[in-house]
Amino acid sequence: MGLGFFLLPAGGVLSLTGVFLGNSTLIRLSWLMWLAGVLLLIAQRYRRPPDPRQLAAAAAAGDARAVRGLRTLALDARSQGRPDAAERMLRQAVKAGDVESMWELGRLVQEREGLSAAEPWFRMAAGRGHPVARRLFRAGGELNPDGTSPPP
Repeated sequence: MGLGFFLLPAGGVLSLTGVFLGNSTLIRLSWLMWLAGVLLLIAQRYRRPPDPRQLAAAAAAGDARAVRGLRTLALDARSQGRPDAAERMLRQAVKAGDVESMWELGRLVQEREGLSAAEPWFRMAAGRGHPVARRLFRAGGELNPDGTSPPP
């Protein structure tokens, strides 16, 4: 969403406050906030999305910001009904060591193939400290119902 969505209502509140108090400085400032908010929203709409190939290359080189960007693109693809693209990007983020991507890849595999197929991804995430994945392996958890499967 971004700053534009914050500036519009904040400008409205400032405008109403300026009208209520009879303060023309607040009203002028509110117009500036509205203008900045609208311009930011327009700029965001026409901004080019990042290239997944560039993000993957940067992630492989160890850029943590690129890894997060790759995961975000993967989750967007998943929500748009493109699970194959999401899986491809999540696998690249997992190669870069992103624990959250391990968890998300497990969730994606679970939706497609079931819990047993997703277990390696959940186990990998749990072994690296993902708190929700760790709960799956505690005694009585979904992947350790009888307490015989050792946690990672």
